[in-house]
Amino acid sequence: MKANALVMKSIISDLHLKFAEKTWKETFQLVRRCMDKPKDSSRPCVPLLRSLERLQEVVNVSSLNTMRSRLEMIAKQQGMGFHITEATCYLTADMFYLEVVLLLCGGVEEVKVAPHGGSPVPSESFFQLLRLKQFTEFALKLADLFTQYNIPGDNDQKLKLFASLQFLGKDLEQISLLPCVPIDSAQGDMINNGRVGCLIAGKADCPLSIQFYSTPTDGMKTSDLQEEEMTDREMVVQAAMVTVDVSDVPHKLQTASVIQQPPQLDPQGYPVLLPLSEMPSEMLPACFHLKLQPAIPMMCSFVNKLRQITGVVMPDVDLQWAALPKLLMSSSPSAKIHMETFDGQDAIFTTPLPGSVMHSYILPGAAWEVPAHRGTVVDSIPFTHPAHVPALLELLRHQCVINTLLRSCMTSQCTGTGNTKFVSVCDQHFEVRPESDISCSVTFQGPHTDSLVVLLVNVSDSHQITCTLFGAEIGDPSMDENLSAIMKKSMSIPLALRTLYLKLEEITPAPLSASPEATTEAENDQSASTTTAASDTNGAFTTFSQNAALPEDDFSLSGSACYANSDKSELLPEINTSPAVSPYPFAPGGVFSHWMTNNGHLSELI
Repeated sequence: MKANALVMKSIISDLHLKFAEKTWKETFQLVRRCMDKPKDSSRPCVPLLRSLERLQEVVNVSSLNTMRSRLEMIAKQQGMGFHITEATCYLTADMFYLEVVLLLCGGVEEVKVAPHGGSPVPSESFFQLLRLKQFTEFALKLADLFTQYNIPGDNDQKLKLFASLQFLGKDLEQISLLPCVPIDSAQGDMINNGRVGCLIAGKADCPLSIQFYSTPTDGMKTSDLQEEEMTDREMVVQAAMVTVDVSDVPHKLQTASVIQQPPQLDPQGYPVLLPLSEMPSEMLPACFHLKLQPAIPMMCSFVNKLRQITGVVMPDVDLQWAALPKLLMSSSPSAKIHMETFDGQDAIFTTPLPGSVMHSYILPGAAWEVPAHRGTVVDSIPFTHPAHVPALLELLRHQCVINTLLRSCMTSQCTGTGNTKFVSVCDQHFEVRPESDISCSVTFQGPHTDSLVVLLVNVSDSHQITCTLFGAEIGDPSMDENLSAIMKKSMSIPLALRTLYLKLEEITPAPLSASPEATTEAENDQSASTTTAASDTNGAFTTFSQNAALPEDDFSLSGSACYANSDKSELLPEINTSPAVSPYPFAPGGVFSHWMTNNGHLSELI
């Protein structure tokens, strides 16, 4: 083994010496010659392919040949053909091709896109990307176009599916031209309120796509520490590309428009879409797809609703189920979030807020791992009729709102259940647990008291967020409405709770000063409790979540403990503070675990 290693090292050294004086151009040509003569033509040499890609990145495109080589590499990466005629390159696929006219200096004179059976059409977007030598963006745009035209089957089937996809696009475009129903002036935009979102009509150089959800940006930043992270999130617009793909089961697809001319409107002012049984259609081994960009973590119940809307089965084998917070962590734009922290444990996040305030949010693993609250990441939704699209988009928006609210508690500062030192610096502590597939509860200790306060957040649809407060004697009937308005505008649970906590501090009287003797005794007991909390680092954060779980068979909102006694005059019980309670509420001896020891389930609070 040692001898073989020495021989290999010697060979590599000889190669280094041999090619040390070679120019980039010579090295580039050598790799290309090796790739042109593979030992197995069905399996390209991956190391050589990677070497060529790396060489492409460092070589300056300053000639006709280097531009040709770069375009050829991009075409092969997409699975497309590549042909050259003098100064013109052709990137070809079965249903379209790209025509690029080059200059001798390596620049681009013109770019055209030709769909199947159509004449080449100039593409300004592709031209600008190549003119600026933005090859990564060019490749991504080409990949989207290739996905749109990558239709399975033989030539006859490809043509039929392509025609059906075009009819679908024209029907969706006609629906999008109608005015959307006004819902809220602050959110009255086509993306969030349009029946088919903001439709980007398919052109020769642009696939048919729909933008259907964007997060409101007003008031979303919680602090300067999160500015960079929030900027990334603000820029995200949820979209879906409309394609057609092969299916194991044949489906009836349209071969004509399903909208009569002139359109007949229903009572809501929308065009009547005729069923396929009354319109020209054909059974084909394919179905339409909404390719989600990016993919969306969805609750189990929402996935079932997708199936109910379309009647098309989504194979369970393609769906990987996990706790929804874990899926949200894994799809977060922040690379610092570690999804393994949620494996069977409580996930704890610290969130900085204005005024140098720090919140901690605990998402109990046991509560979110319940099968009814698990989810999966959905990247593609099959459907067969244009009428499915509005209902699918509204359901997707609903899930996106829920995800946005939960993500607002999930910062890049995440710690495990044993790291008590890191979380103890927080000013307030909150536990977020699911109540149903559309609601969650946030529990925390009220200011100047040992009583628990519960805020129920209910997302009935993508436009309706209601907050209901339990256990706080505010005496202001408009508080629920105000909290709901704040939550809807900011789409942030921490910002809404910051406002609520400040209000509770205003109306809750501070405790009376005790005698010096009593104060000294309380401080001694408090110190003892704190020491006990620090010594138990493994169970410090699990006491409340393990004992305070709502009944697992009570998952619906109507059967939730929070609604079981919805009379707002019935307040949370005052907690007996003898013996002394630790100032850190989640530690053993803290207010939460102390109350749980004496009272049991959280559902008995309400």
